[in-house]
Amino acid sequence: MPRIAAFGEVMMRLQVPGHGTLVQSNTLDYSFSGSGVNVTAALAGYGHNGALITTLPETPVGEAAIAYLRKLGVDTSLICRGGKQLGMYFLENGFGARPGRVTYTDRLGSSFNTAEAGNYDMVALASRIDVLHLCGITLAMNEGVRKQMKRLAAEVKSAGGKVVFDCNYRPALWGADGYAKARPHYEQLLELTDLVLMNEKDAQFILGFGTGEYDRMTQLKQAIPEVVERFEIGTAAGTHREINADHTHSLTGYIYQHGTFLFSRKLTFPVYDRIGAGDAFASAVIHGELQQYPQQQTVNMAAAAAMLAHTTQGDTALFTESEVLRALSDHTLDVER
Repeated sequence: MPRIAAFGEVMMRLQVPGHGTLVQSNTLDYSFSGSGVNVTAALAGYGHNGALITTLPETPVGEAAIAYLRKLGVDTSLICRGGKQLGMYFLENGFGARPGRVTYTDRLGSSFNTAEAGNYDMVALASRIDVLHLCGITLAMNEGVRKQMKRLAAEVKSAGGKVVFDCNYRPALWGADGYAKARPHYEQLLELTDLVLMNEKDAQFILGFGTGEYDRMTQLKQAIPEVVERFEIGTAAGTHREINADHTHSLTGYIYQHGTFLFSRKLTFPVYDRIGAGDAFASAVIHGELQQYPQQQTVNMAAAAAMLAHTTQGDTALFTESEVLRALSDHTLDVER
């Protein structure tokens, strides 16, 4: 079974119970998350060996994070220890017209984001990795982390592995003139990428590919082939989301490979917890690619996995393949007995 590793930060998620706000509540529920956590845990649920490459503090909080990762089925053998703190964020669930809200603490001072380059033996790590997952959120942190990402990606490619890059651009993390700051770093990583998760906005605003004054689906069909050709990427995938008047969401997944687009059917559903749904989609695409499933099956599974991720609390979607496939059925499901 291929060994899949993600390089990224583990964060503590502090959630206001129910749909309250920080101002209203005096209690918080905590868990641990991050894009790499979500992806490796989901892939472990599909039967893969998912390992996390990160740095955690040698504190009771760091120990709690490792225990939580092990409970998720994540391989923690590649985790380094050091630094002083864990990054944290507060989550307030939205309801109706009120959107959800995420408030970060000083994550730039976390153990992961302050780790020196020598903290990781990149060559040794690359020799143990068949597929490396990287995220644009990690890329936004600081120059030291960016160098570590690029070095690890280059070593994995040199060792014959594959690189998966989820663009995941966050304007608040890049600050003023963010697109201009981000572009060279995205371009350098895309040169090493085999599978990219992105949409037409990433192509237009980060990479500067013109998409014209068309509807979003037309823009997608124009921009993605240009990106794939420019950076010689094997596969591109992503989602098209619509938020409906009744506050349900509609999601359509796509995969582009060998000059051909394939789309899932549009799935419409109510939202319980939106955080981490993109990672659920990405994980199912990686799983489908590794299993060499037909592309239509892979994109259908990925869209269903993203839909299911909206139905559970927490960032990390833990579903088996059979549960994802069951969600694709058209009939209404009753209680399983």
